Amino acid sequence: MAVDALKQIGARLTKNWDFSVDPCSGTAGWVVPPSSNPYIASNLTCICTSTTCHVLSIWLKVQNLTGEFPAEFANLTQLRFLNLQRNHLNGTIPVAWASLPLINLSLLGNRISGNIPDQLGNMITLESLELDDNQLQGPIPATLGKLISLKRLHLSGNNFSGELPDLGNLKNMIDFRIDGNPISGKIPSFIGNWTQLQRLDMLGTSLEGPFPPIFATLSSITQLSVSDWKGGDGKFPPLQNMKGMEYLYLRNLSISGQLPDYIGSMNKLDTLDISFNNLSGTIPGTFVGLQSTSYIFLTNNMLQGSIPHWILSSKYNSDVSYNNFTGTPAPPDCQQGNVNLMSSYSSTDNSISPCLQRNFPCSKKPRNYKLFINCGGSKVTSNDNEYEDDSSPLGAARYAISESKTWASSSTGSFMDYHNEVNYIATNVSVLNTSNPELYTTARLTPVSLKYYGLCLQKGDYNVSLHFAEIMFTDDDTFSSLGRRLFDVSIQSQKVLHDFDIVKEANGTGKGIIKTFTASVDGTLEIDLYWAGKGTTAIPRRSVYGPLISAISVTPNFNPTTSDGKISLGAIVGIVVSVSVLILLLLLAILWIYLRRRNSKRSEEFKGLELQTGHFSLKQIKAATINFDPANKIGEGGFGPVYKGVLSDGSEIAVKQLSSKSNQGNREFVNEIGLISALEHPNLVKLYGCCIEETNYFLFMNI
Repeated sequence: MAVDALKQIGARLTKNWDFSVDPCSGTAGWVVPPSSNPYIASNLTCICTSTTCHVLSIWLKVQNLTGEFPAEFANLTQLRFLNLQRNHLNGTIPVAWASLPLINLSLLGNRISGNIPDQLGNMITLESLELDDNQLQGPIPATLGKLISLKRLHLSGNNFSGELPDLGNLKNMIDFRIDGNPISGKIPSFIGNWTQLQRLDMLGTSLEGPFPPIFATLSSITQLSVSDWKGGDGKFPPLQNMKGMEYLYLRNLSISGQLPDYIGSMNKLDTLDISFNNLSGTIPGTFVGLQSTSYIFLTNNMLQGSIPHWILSSKYNSDVSYNNFTGTPAPPDCQQGNVNLMSSYSSTDNSISPCLQRNFPCSKKPRNYKLFINCGGSKVTSNDNEYEDDSSPLGAARYAISESKTWASSSTGSFMDYHNEVNYIATNVSVLNTSNPELYTTARLTPVSLKYYGLCLQKGDYNVSLHFAEIMFTDDDTFSSLGRRLFDVSIQSQKVLHDFDIVKEANGTGKGIIKTFTASVDGTLEIDLYWAGKGTTAIPRRSVYGPLISAISVTPNFNPTTSDGKISLGAIVGIVVSVSVLILLLLLAILWIYLRRRNSKRSEEFKGLELQTGHFSLKQIKAATINFDPANKIGEGGFGPVYKGVLSDGSEIAVKQLSSKSNQGNREFVNEIGLISALEHPNLVKLYGCCIEETNYFLFMNI
């Protein structure tokens, strides 16, 4: 029966097992030796008696499995461990699995959709449930509160909503993660029941603070990660009993007041991130105990006083940018060793470096008016614009200024759960399908915050174009295509993109998309990309989440001056064109006035002249003569031809057209009309009327 079930499972998962040998033999592909890549595994193990074997565990990690999750796993009645991490499996979690005596169920990094079945609450043997980085939604079922053996519950990187159910009975919990879900409500006090809790991850949720007072009893925590919550009382959480803390992230929680002294006694601390808060006061003297801490992030607070010497001389990464430090002497530059000091001083004293000052003022008259950066890449020309090199590696706490001195950048943050050397530059792993691919083969990456500064820009409005392409995820049927990157973008401290998803906006990976905004600048332009804890964090691997940008272009919406104070060539061309158009319009206006006056003068010559004749329009004449048809021509006079015509009332007339080339002017024409109209003789032709339009003169006579 187990073999039949395995055949069905293999067919559904497109897994080519060799059934010519016993699955429990440990050979022929049923057990694959460990790979150098810890993510990869393909193993099946059994537990056997003298007569019977049962499948105990199945590990199929990174096997490019596709299709839906097979319900037939339920036929392996003794299955204890099932690990299908990082594949491309879809559908819902089969309800039939609830009958299995599973201890460990790991489905991280697939395409699971729908809700968690309530029936999973019946798997009372379950100790570890890992559902990270899928597409699950809806509320977290309250039935999970019955899994009293559960030690590890990973739900990060999904779309769970609503409030957390009562999970207070899970007293064996040691690792609880709900990062990146829109879970709402207050942080529940039942967490205080988890006295064995070692890790709590709540980055990027919609939970509201503060931490409940019972939180202080959790003395076993070694990693606490909370960010970007709503509300809170502004107080620093009660962590004084957590002396074994190794990783502490309390980012963007509106925490105010002073830093507690006891943090300095956490001598096992590897990472301290309390950035983007409202902390004030000085850095406590007890913090000298953190000299061996690998990462200290105090950026974007209101800390005052002097920066301790042990920080400035540390060989580890520290970021104290965007604070209100004073103290003298000030550091000579904004990057001192591994310490980022960008905008760390409140002083506007011109004796210190401009980059140390809070608003990064320009130390001279602004001359720059454009900017092109190939983020994460070398110098390249695209669309006749030269994009500057940005290939320096940066790092967790790093400020850098460009060779041209026209722009700078600042990177903050370390990648969680990834302790290898990280290059904060992404290189393309997908097939690029975009124009100007030279701008998208690399990109700048950061785990938390990345700022770019346009320096000493002339005052005015600018077009700020941000170039994006997702080049770290693939576009295929593997787990590498399942990552979701979400981040925010602000320009001049105004948020212009929220939960920006490159793949969604560009309609696929490897496709470029440009977002253009208008910004008012008076000296310094600031572009800020920030990760608020949302999206996936382990697909295709750790250290690929966070903001990603390919290129930046900044152009003026005004006529700038060049560096030597002269008007730029573009502005000169614009001025010449504008003046030429103005002159042309002026000439046309003069011509129009001249013609008006000439016609007016001609009209004056006839004003008051009492002629016993009719007046006709040129349109009437053309109708009467059929547009001066040569067939109607009856003669040639001294001043022009004579045509026969028929008026609309049937009257026949002769039309004498005075030649425009003749020397007969207005006065002579008037005299002729007056003379002819006054004559009365039976042998003379009676004058019937006249027409005067522009330079055309006509006389009408009875035939």
